[in-house]
Amino acid sequence: MSEAWRYGGNQIKLWRTEARKSREELAEEAGYAAEYVKSMEQGRRRPTLHLLQIADSMFGAGGKLAAGADYMKPDPYPNLVPEFMATEADCLALHSYEPLFIPGLLQSEGYMRALMSQACPPADDETIEERVRFRLARQAAMARRVTTHYGFIIYEAALRTGVGGPEVMRRQLYHLIERADARNVAVQVLPQGRASAPALRGSLILLETPEHQTWAWCEGQSTSAMHTSPEKVSELSLSHGVIRADALSATDSAEFIKRVAEEL
Repeated sequence: MSEAWRYGGNQIKLWRTEARKSREELAEEAGYAAEYVKSMEQGRRRPTLHLLQIADSMFGAGGKLAAGADYMKPDPYPNLVPEFMATEADCLALHSYEPLFIPGLLQSEGYMRALMSQACPPADDETIEERVRFRLARQAAMARRVTTHYGFIIYEAALRTGVGGPEVMRRQLYHLIERADARNVAVQVLPQGRASAPALRGSLILLETPEHQTWAWCEGQSTSAMHTSPEKVSELSLSHGVIRADALSATDSAEFIKRVAEEL
C-alpha cells in the first residue's frame, strides 16, 4: 500500500462525504462493485483513473480529483528496481538466461499482454496498458542501441508454455527469430535434457556497466536482487558460462525455434 494510494482514496471519500453520496452510488456510476470502491478509498488498491474521473464529475471537484491520477500511476516494472532499469539503459552488454518465460526485451505485444493479464493478484486494464507501454519503450530503446551486445539464452520450456494460446505463442516464436536477426543480438536455446543444476535455479542477467564492471540480477517468485560484489558476480558468471556451454549455437537455435513454432 503506497502513501499516494491512501491519500488519493481518502480524498475520494472526503469529496463523496461532502457531496452526501454513498459508496454504492459512486460504485454504480463507475460500474464497479462497492467493495472494490471501498478498497480504493482505503488505499488497499490504487484508485483508477476511471474512478477519479467519475468521482471528480459526480462530486463537482473541478478537476482536483482527476489531477491526482498522475501521482498514482501503475508501477510499470513491479519486479524490477530502478537501479536495474538504469543499469540496463546504460549497459555495454547484457547476457540473460530465462528458464520459463520469453525475456521481456524479446516479447511480442500479444505475448506480453497475455502474460500480464494472468498476473496474480489480477491487474486492472490501466495497469496492464501502462506496463505494456513501458515494456515496448524498453524494446525501442534496445533497438536504438546498436553498439550494445545483447545475448539471450532461453530454456526450451519457455518456448512451449503456451502463453495466450497457440496463435499468440506461434507469433511470439517467429518474433523471436526476427529479433535474433539484429547484428548485436544473439538468441540461444537450451534444450531439455541439457539443463545442469545452475540452469534450474532461476533467471539470471549479467550487465556490463560503462565502467566495465559486471553486475548480476537474479529474480525469484517474491524476491529479486542486484549483486555487485566481485565474489558473488564471479559465482553467477560461472553459472551463466555453464548454461551457455550447454546451449545450442545461434544458428541451430533459430532452426530449433522454427520447428517448435511449426508444431503449434
